[in-house]
Amino acid sequence: MKKRDSLNRLERSRTVKCKWFNVCPMKRFSEEGKVEVGWLKKYCWGKWEKCVRFQMEERGEYHPDSMLPDGNVDEKLS
Repeated sequence: MKKRDSLNRLERSRTVKCKWFNVCPMKRFSEEGKVEVGWLKKYCWGKWEKCVRFQMEERGEYHPDSMLPDGNVDEKLS
């Protein structure tokens, strides 16, 4: 639970984030400790325009929940 509390505090401190953040599986995976918070810092709260998930969502293209922001698919997240 400590990791999630830390993530929640960090999330609240970020006022600008990807518009898809609240529904993105990356948020859930981070809360569950399945991915490092660094992914969120770099993409969700940083340069989300460079996130492959963001780009595909904007174009209305399918992408699996297990796809990381860099476009790689992590089957362990399935």
